[in-house]
Amino acid sequence: MRRDHWLTRIADLDPLADAQEIYRISSGHEFPWDYLRALELALLRTFCVPSISGLLAATGEFEHRPQKRYDDTALLMAELAEHGYDSTRGKEALRVINGMHRQYSISNDDMLYVLSTFVYEPIYWIDEFGWRPLHPHERQAAFHYYGEIGRRMGIRDIPPDYAGFRDFKQRFEHERFDYCLANQAIGRYTINLFRSRYPRPLRSTAEAAVRSLLEQPTLSALGLSAAPAWAGRAVRAALRGRASVVRLLPPRRDAALTRSVHPRGYPGYPAGYCPADLGAGPPPADMDPHLLHRPARRPIRPGTDDHNR
Repeated sequence: MRRDHWLTRIADLDPLADAQEIYRISSGHEFPWDYLRALELALLRTFCVPSISGLLAATGEFEHRPQKRYDDTALLMAELAEHGYDSTRGKEALRVINGMHRQYSISNDDMLYVLSTFVYEPIYWIDEFGWRPLHPHERQAAFHYYGEIGRRMGIRDIPPDYAGFRDFKQRFEHERFDYCLANQAIGRYTINLFRSRYPRPLRSTAEAAVRSLLEQPTLSALGLSAAPAWAGRAVRAALRGRASVVRLLPPRRDAALTRSVHPRGYPGYPAGYCPADLGAGPPPADMDPHLLHRPARRPIRPGTDDHNR
């Protein structure tokens, strides 16, 4: 296989009709490590919104089971990417995702914003640190792929084009990023999880590396200080050096999706799992009832499988 094998395949596909295949190739064959790192930073960005972090803090999941919450979220999204949302496993993953969200009062704008981070944060990351530039089909396919997932989640008012959705994301962040204690708490639980992957003497360096990749509005909303300037320079040099090495490697024959979420495997699932095993349990008994109200949702569109909602 030539190094440009998958890129040639992507160029031959249609970014709307073949969005699932393009996204699977891009995230599973061409940039699996980059997608994971970018989506970790995307996770931190969603915690900059008090209405999002407040709900997550109230569930207690990130405080008491951060590794399971991270693995479950990543695996559910990887199931959709690897098998497709029309597959048996994809439909099961969507039922789990929708079942969790259905328990809580979540605004449509919050849902729409989180969806936008899955589209654009990997694109921004790969633009800066990827081993090759993204093909225009990869950008458009990411938009169409997550747009369809959003519709199957009952998310309304998804912008009709790539630029419009990007503009929504930027406006939302400008208007809604704001510091609160819940942001700081959920962000700290998550950064501690990232730190735990490394030997104890390296954990402070690992945290500095994460902070060096966050923009000032994100740092401020999470109550974090900026990393030393040297850390930013070193991290960016290391990531670009990695890209130079990856550029010389042969193409990945097998998609690295559900098998690559966590470098040490899934200790919570020693015998394997199916999508129905993933996800959070019921809300805490003492949770604020205002957070449990389920808003009414309009039908997605005629012909959509109701059991996906």
